[in-house]
Amino acid sequence: GQATALIEVAKARDEYFNETGIYVPICSDGGIVHDYHITLALAMGADFLMLGRYFARFDESPTEKVNINGNYMKEYWGEGSTRAKNWQRYDLGGDEKLSFEEGVDSFVPYAGSLEDNVGLSLSKVRSTMCNCGYLTLPELQKNAKITLVSSTSIVEGSAHDVLLKDSRQIF
Repeated sequence: GQATALIEVAKARDEYFNETGIYVPICSDGGIVHDYHITLALAMGADFLMLGRYFARFDESPTEKVNINGNYMKEYWGEGSTRAKNWQRYDLGGDEKLSFEEGVDSFVPYAGSLEDNVGLSLSKVRSTMCNCGYLTLPELQKNAKITLVSSTSIVEGSAHDVLLKDSRQIF
């Protein structure tokens, strides 16, 4: 849904630009957790991104790291969630309250420190762009081909029929 919305809004934005000469930047807001989500949103036409869930995974986020079923996670609440609405910045004054919940109160996979990850994420975006043959965001946005794939094809396209070694092992 977010991808379709972004693609359709970018198409309308580009048509508007061609008609008026006015460029309206687009924000991709929602669902970005992993590095590749950043590149996909940029390829679909986003000029900038909301990265709440992406940043919530790091040590520097204000929530505690918890162990859930052997996996480390960080608490996360979307900006439209009940928890976020209880913060002072959502106070509308008087008796008015926000009447519905848009976000979720959940957990995201823990990813370590911000310092160790942001540079790596940016390198992955640049690498993906280069692998596609594009050096600039406008080239990526104009020429990228987004292909819908099944979950089975993702499994089949990864390393299979092998036992992966832990790269941290020393022999």
